[in-house]
Amino acid sequence: MLDPVLSFALVAGLVTLTPGLDTALVLRTAATRSRKEAFAAASGICLGCLVWGLAAALGVSALLTASEVAFTIVKYLGMAYMLYLGGRMLWTAIRGEESHEDAKAPGLGGVGRYFRQGLVTNLLNPKVGAFYVALLPQFIPAGASPALMGTLLAGVHGLEGMAWSTLLILLVNTMSAWLQRPSVRRWIDAVAGVAVIGFGLKLGLSNA
Repeated sequence: MLDPVLSFALVAGLVTLTPGLDTALVLRTAATRSRKEAFAAASGICLGCLVWGLAAALGVSALLTASEVAFTIVKYLGMAYMLYLGGRMLWTAIRGEESHEDAKAPGLGGVGRYFRQGLVTNLLNPKVGAFYVALLPQFIPAGASPALMGTLLAGVHGLEGMAWSTLLILLVNTMSAWLQRPSVRRWIDAVAGVAVIGFGLKLGLSNA
C-alpha cells in the first residue's frame, strides 16, 4: 500500500512544482492581500483537488472526460470565470486602487472570499479532472477501495500543494513592505491578470 502512495507523491510533487494557475493565484493573493487570505486561497485549491480526486476514483470525472458535451460546458465555464477573474485584476491595476470587492473584504469576509475563489477556479478546470482520471487508476492497488484510495492520493497531492503554497506565501511575506507599495501592487495585479486571462484562453482554446 505504501509503494503506490510514495510513487504517486513523486509524480504529483513534480506536477505541483510546475507553474500554473494555482501558483499564480496564491502568489497574487499573498502579494496584494494578507497571509490569511493567501492561505485561504491555497486551502480552496487543495479542497478542489480532493473533490476531483474523489470524483475520479468514483468514476464521475471519467464520465465527464468521456462526454465531450459535459467537458466542453465545464471548460467554457472555467474559461469565462478565469477571464472574469483576470479582467478584474487588470481593472484594479488600471484604476490604481482596490476593487470594490477587495476593499470590502477584510478579515474573515476576505478569507471566505479567497477560499471560494481558489475552490471555484480549481473545480471549473476540467483539466484537473482529466489529470486524476489519467493518473489515479495507475496507483490504486487491486482489491483496494477506489473511493478511499483515490481520496488518500488526492489528499497527498493536496498536502504537497499546501506545502508548496506555504513556502511561496512565506517567501512573499518577507518582502511584504515592498510589495504593499501601490505601484508594486498595480504591477502585480497587471501581471497576474494577464497570466490568469492567458490560462483561461489556453483552457478554452484547447482541444481536450
